[in-house]
Amino acid sequence: MPLLGIDTGGTFTDFVLLSDESPGLRIHKVLSTPQAPEQAILQGIRELGLADCEDLLVVHGSTVATNAVLEGKGVRTVFVTNTGLRDLLTIGRQARAELYNLNPAPVVPPVPRELCLETGGRLDADGRVLETLTESDLRTLRSTLEALKPQAVAINLLFSWVDERFEKRIAEVVPDGMFVSRSSHILPEPREYERGITTWLNASVGPLVQGYLQRLCAGVSQAQVAVMQSAGGTIDAAQAGEEAVHMLLSGPAGGLAGAQYVGGLAGCHRLLSFDMGGTSTDVALLDNTQSGNLPLTTEGRIGAYPVGVPMVDMHTIGAGGGSIARIDSGGLLQVGPESAGADPGPACYGQRAAGTGLQATVTDANLLLGRLRSDAFLGGHMTLDENAARTAIAPLAKRLGLSLEQTAQGIIDVANEHMARALRVMSVQRGVDAAQLTLTSFGGAGGLHVCALAEALEMSQALVPAHAGVLSALGMLVAPRARYLSHTLQQQLSAVPDGPLLRDVQQAITTLAKRGREALIDEGVDADSIRLSPSMDLRYRGQSFVINLPVALSTNSKTSLNTQAIGQAITRVTRQFHERHAALYGHSLQQPVELVTLRVKVHSPPSQTLILQSDHETTFAHKIPATSYVSLAGVKTHVPVYARKNLPAEIRGPALITETVSTTYLAPGWFCQRDASGCLLLLKR
Repeated sequence: MPLLGIDTGGTFTDFVLLSDESPGLRIHKVLSTPQAPEQAILQGIRELGLADCEDLLVVHGSTVATNAVLEGKGVRTVFVTNTGLRDLLTIGRQARAELYNLNPAPVVPPVPRELCLETGGRLDADGRVLETLTESDLRTLRSTLEALKPQAVAINLLFSWVDERFEKRIAEVVPDGMFVSRSSHILPEPREYERGITTWLNASVGPLVQGYLQRLCAGVSQAQVAVMQSAGGTIDAAQAGEEAVHMLLSGPAGGLAGAQYVGGLAGCHRLLSFDMGGTSTDVALLDNTQSGNLPLTTEGRIGAYPVGVPMVDMHTIGAGGGSIARIDSGGLLQVGPESAGADPGPACYGQRAAGTGLQATVTDANLLLGRLRSDAFLGGHMTLDENAARTAIAPLAKRLGLSLEQTAQGIIDVANEHMARALRVMSVQRGVDAAQLTLTSFGGAGGLHVCALAEALEMSQALVPAHAGVLSALGMLVAPRARYLSHTLQQQLSAVPDGPLLRDVQQAITTLAKRGREALIDEGVDADSIRLSPSMDLRYRGQSFVINLPVALSTNSKTSLNTQAIGQAITRVTRQFHERHAALYGHSLQQPVELVTLRVKVHSPPSQTLILQSDHETTFAHKIPATSYVSLAGVKTHVPVYARKNLPAEIRGPALITETVSTTYLAPGWFCQRDASGCLLLLKR
């Protein structure tokens, strides 16, 4: 069965194809179509000759949900909650973006007050009914929804994670044609504000995601389509629309899955990764010496909103190849976060209409400095316009009183500082010595900046994976089919766990495993391949925030868990919690440890193995010779340019290493070694 990984980015849509008909991988790129992302996908599928393929499996990372949230373009959504709580999402946690600003700008509420509806059905923390949900409440609610005519309804009642019956009853009376999102289904956990925002986000973008996936599936009607989730697992497209909030970091999660995979092949297990594309840079810390799973968080944010569902733990900034350079009101050079995107793209793409102004970007600066080759972009498939890049940078140079090359270098330096700061957030600020990690760069622009960023963090080792320019799409192929399920228990742990606790944990794991197992089997996953990865959210009693730790239990989803094994696992994880708390915060407490939420990842690994190297790795003809020499700004001698597939065992910087979908700049003082998997190991000597 041909397997096609697709990552839709802000500038390019990337394709990686694994097929039984030819060894290795085929890679491809097309410019994204942000207004209708499926058009670029269908174009790429046609160009790959897969339009009529009957057994194609497509695994796709989508930005539709992310863009809708960031741009505030969700559908008209009604928020239903208990009487007296209609302002819940507006009040939030009363956190202020600027603590000492006495006159903050008014914040637009997530949901207009007229779309916030109140009803009965109130529970207390133990699940006792304080106010029942009457038939009159339901009739009133239905008539109000018919009058308001929203496209979606978000239902978030107090303590519905204890008992979901009232939320289910409300969902039953919602008029046909309205998308329904229940908090007891999307996020059955405490913290009513975070649960409410997550449920509302799911409802707000759900119809958009459903419509997009339906159009995509209709365009490839003979293929099976799966979608990457924010936590690093894939889900069938037919179910993905119902849980759109799980797709907010869909593409970046694919990049981390790919980085983890190739890092293992290269023997590098502690990675500080940065994915630099055309619009943004995503930074993450991967430590495969621990659980082997991608680092997840339930305290992530998208724009101004907290998102309580599990997602990859990363930090994102608006710095990419398309980031626009400008002079601010104080006369200083700034880069980003605004991006030229795919249309019109950087000035050197030559896509701006005649007579309109050119805006300089990071890509234009790299081209002007000679680090990008105009005749080798996308393997020669796309020619870059160096004159347009000069024209775009010239006004900035004039205002700064610098040469074109000095201004271009300034643009690169400012962009690098933004990215270095993001890398420190995920390493130094977490108490991790960056020098002990391997800086791993990917994305179309990452290789051009990897050496400078490693030097900024005093790192001596970096990794540029094979197919780094499309690693997020490659990550779609190595990601497991998965479900991420949770159940809140809120029970105190003890050195010797007692019977009731053990039975509650056993029942919760069994129930979650059954739900996840049935969902995967419905997608056609082999039952014998399904595994479990339980974890626990723990805290000291009285704390507000938790630490998630893996629980060492049997990984076979069909194996019955006995209470003795659970007791031993709880004892171990309690000890590990004290150690982890001390490592993160510098101290541990002699306080009882409380289990808040039990989580179970139900997953099945991909059935096919990737061979990263191949002589047929691209749909483009690579037009540059095996080795040539060019002049680079700031480098006195001529610099060799190597085609990556013909790279010697070891080379010394300065040098350029070109391939179809990216270029790596090996700075002076750096050495490069190519391993058996095709990854480039960069060493500072």
